[in-house]
Amino acid sequence: MGSQAMAPKQYQPLAGTPLVMHTLAAFAAVPDLSGTLVVVAPGDAFLKSQNIFCALASCGGATRAASVVNGLDHLRSLGAADTDWVLVHDAARCLITADQIMTLIDACRSDDVGGLLAHRLPDTLKCEVNGRVSQTLDRSDKWLAQTPQMFRLGTLSQALAKAGDQVTDESSAMEALGLSPLLVPGSAQNFKVTYPEDFALAENILKARALGKDRP
Repeated sequence: MGSQAMAPKQYQPLAGTPLVMHTLAAFAAVPDLSGTLVVVAPGDAFLKSQNIFCALASCGGATRAASVVNGLDHLRSLGAADTDWVLVHDAARCLITADQIMTLIDACRSDDVGGLLAHRLPDTLKCEVNGRVSQTLDRSDKWLAQTPQMFRLGTLSQALAKAGDQVTDESSAMEALGLSPLLVPGSAQNFKVTYPEDFALAENILKARALGKDRP
């Protein structure tokens, strides 16, 4: 427990392997991707000690948006064009599968805007004021945004520049440009490992998949 508390969550062990390695394994199994770039904080050398087949960029920023902008700039330095598609993913969504990634790619590759994996909100949604319910919202049109999110590199860069550092996902930035990203149904299992109990749930799902009992 002590080492788990000290390590960034993406490097904490999950089913015997650093969490981020499960994420990278899913992307490595997608033949339609020309490559994967992992953006890490300056001075973060953890992945250099791992057996990974992807590029690393030590250009992580203070916010998610800043890290994505820096990552897009790095892709340009590697020869990527503004018209190329890019998929942005949270490392902590380690239960993503290659099939889910391909579903997003297939849905978006001919779309004018691009889109994101998302999951229809299954629960009743409440608004709160001072710890009490103030309103119940209609959930029929509500979705939980997930990743990957897939957009053209140039348009996404423009959107993030306009939206600023505080935008919480790429779709929100694209929306600020007046665009409407495509919602592609994902999976409830594609959650972001955030809380201590999420590790146990994610590990159980990985074990079930290994036994062939769970095919999301």
